[in-house]
Amino acid sequence: MATATFGAGCFWGVEADFQKVEGVTATEVGYAGGSTGNPSYEDICTGETGHAEVVRLEFDPAIVSFEALLQVLWNSHDPTTMNRQGADRGTQYRSVIFFHDEAQRQAAEASKAALDASGRFSDPAVTAIEPADSYYAAEDYHQKYFEKQGIAACPV
Repeated sequence: MATATFGAGCFWGVEADFQKVEGVTATEVGYAGGSTGNPSYEDICTGETGHAEVVRLEFDPAIVSFEALLQVLWNSHDPTTMNRQGADRGTQYRSVIFFHDEAQRQAAEASKAALDASGRFSDPAVTAIEPADSYYAAEDYHQKYFEKQGIAACPV
């Protein structure tokens, strides 16, 4: 198994998108990329901790490649908007790929460049590509939130 960590706005919808992907064996939402240890949801909502809302995936690379997961990421949000998705605004909603090894970093950079070259968006992607240094699981009530609420997809 391998691990991938992505931020693309509110983690509830991002998690729901990745749960549908064959080869993704587990998902967990949490906080990454900040400077505060073990932050709470209330902490990260201040925008002062530096964390992004993320989904951490466990996946089987024999079934789904990291590159295919990047395509799911690009399709799950607008990577050209800085620190916002829909009505959600703040650094905690930023678009970010946290890479776990050099191969993921290279794949993320190549995929982002290909997205920009494709002309799909009129503006370039602002998605950050950063090392996966720290990660903290979100509170239990955030885990599988849409599933618990009987919601199939993000309404935004």
